[in-house]
Amino acid sequence: MQGGPSVGAVDPAFTSSPDSPHSPPCIDFLYGIRLLESYLTPYQHCLLCGHQCGADRTVAPTGACGLGTDPLLASAGPHYGEEPELVGRHGSGTIFLAGCNLACRFCQNWEISQLRQGEPAGVDNLAGVMLRLERMGCHNVNLVTPTPWTPTLMEAVRRARDRGLAVPVVYNCGGYESPDALALCDGLVDVYMPDAKYSDGELAEACSGAPDYPDVNRAALREMHRQVGDLEVSGGVARKGLLVRHLVLPGQPRNTREVLEFIAAEISADTYVNLMDQYRPCYLAYALPGLDRRPTLKEYTAALAAARQLGLYRGFTA
Repeated sequence: MQGGPSVGAVDPAFTSSPDSPHSPPCIDFLYGIRLLESYLTPYQHCLLCGHQCGADRTVAPTGACGLGTDPLLASAGPHYGEEPELVGRHGSGTIFLAGCNLACRFCQNWEISQLRQGEPAGVDNLAGVMLRLERMGCHNVNLVTPTPWTPTLMEAVRRARDRGLAVPVVYNCGGYESPDALALCDGLVDVYMPDAKYSDGELAEACSGAPDYPDVNRAALREMHRQVGDLEVSGGVARKGLLVRHLVLPGQPRNTREVLEFIAAEISADTYVNLMDQYRPCYLAYALPGLDRRPTLKEYTAALAAARQLGLYRGFTA
């Protein structure tokens, strides 16, 4: 994400669902059984991300992510720090979720991702949040770090759609999603916005604890593009498609070039790529050799030149 939410108490208006026709206490027994079978089942042997840990997250918070089945809501509201095609005039309706399936040692939002500062929110509550964001005029519902709770979030999207949600749903993720997770999103997610962090497994392990990130990420990008295609923009606002983010790391030109080569050759030369220059050493980054500084202007300019050379042109100034 570009800029994070302020950490603090969640507005009660976003964690209650007075406009829901079915509050949880009113759900009858058979309906409850259907819910258990439909959206909680994937948590019983969790294979939602590249870690493939197989943990039973219905019993207690556990697994590679250390999370349970109820998403932790850090904040929700219009956000103006995302890509222009998401922000438009009235903002992107971001739902910032605490916790993460990656352990990035340079995470700029580590208080949320690693310390998991958020309030549990159930399916109907989340559906209500989505509808409120739409009523506030937001151009989309932007699910930030959704991967660990994909089944719950997609059930919330379904219920919100049933209650009239019409704006696009954005899946704003780290790019370490499994086929299982993405299958749950098919037909419900309109815009995928994954990171493409690494082409180098050793770098991925050192920085994020995920040595297989390159392979998992490439498979995820292929599937996302298969589902939604290239980014479609109407009236200056994204409606559907794939938008990829890559954070330029200091001293890692090969990593950046190989990520861009894959996107240009195997996804689409029309892919919208946000080459981000805002890396700064924070959290545990000072312990990573070479990553204790910001990228230089020369390094970032070289990344832009590589993208142009490969035929990429969307998402940055050509």
